[in-house]
Amino acid sequence: MSRIGRMPITVPPGVVVHINENEISIKGPKGELKRVISPDMKLTLEGGKLMVARPSDDKTHRALHGLTRSLLANMVEGVTKGYEKNLEIVGVGFKAEKDGANVNLRVGFTHMVNIKPRAGITLDVDAKNLNVKVTGIDKETVGQTAAEIRRIRPPDAYKGKGIRYAGEAVKLKPGKAGKAVGGGKTK
Repeated sequence: MSRIGRMPITVPPGVVVHINENEISIKGPKGELKRVISPDMKLTLEGGKLMVARPSDDKTHRALHGLTRSLLANMVEGVTKGYEKNLEIVGVGFKAEKDGANVNLRVGFTHMVNIKPRAGITLDVDAKNLNVKVTGIDKETVGQTAAEIRRIRPPDAYKGKGIRYAGEAVKLKPGKAGKAVGGGKTK
């Protein structure tokens, strides 16, 4: 058995789980998430614990077992706590500005880049206009939105300018070495 797949998912109070064949919906204080899972996986809800079972030891069933359990655990955590990703903007003149629900980025282009959040995603900018916070209840959507924002201007390999995840270590390449003293031609 998969070590991850056989672990039960604790459903906290205030979270309602509806299982309809291979479709599951989880509703909590932050919102509701729905997902269609593989028809081979069997879901059971007993005593506040959600269990995932697989029909055989086939390779695809073993892979789906742990995946399904992880996706459901992420859904439960999303509707109770939510997810967030923080992005830092590094560079002289680089900044983010809040414009209603949208965010405008000035990151070294001749134009501002306008970012419209997807459904269920909230974008916030800090007071210094150097950090963007992406929040939502779906872990995949939060991560995808943060990755798309980072892709607008990834960190430069030489100076480190650009958009990066908070706490991301950017390894800088050494620049060109200057000429050595006295390395020129003599007459």
